[in-house]
Amino acid sequence: MIIVTTAFKLPNPLTRDEARAIFLGTAPTYQGVPGLLRKHYVLSEDGQTAGGVYLWNSRAEAEAMYTDAWRAFVKGKYGTDAVVTYFDSPVLVDNVAQQILADGERVA
Repeated sequence: MIIVTTAFKLPNPLTRDEARAIFLGTAPTYQGVPGLLRKHYVLSEDGQTAGGVYLWNSRAEAEAMYTDAWRAFVKGKYGTDAVVTYFDSPVLVDNVAQQILADGERVA
């Protein structure tokens, strides 16, 4: 699995309510995206940085998301460029499902 973080410094801080409204407006575009298992929208406590934490099935599927068109969308929506960082996630602890996954296979 792959974890991707995105972050963008906002030109003007957002309140939590403002961010929530914006995030809810874009959330449907992430439903059904091939390989995307989960997305968490994030906002810094000072409201000056927003972004996301994504859990992907594979790097190739993640890379298919962060295209020039996606970057242009972010810049148009938030007025700033996004920083995208990829992390390999060889082990996942899922307390909701009460399991541990290693490379996508249940080990406990």
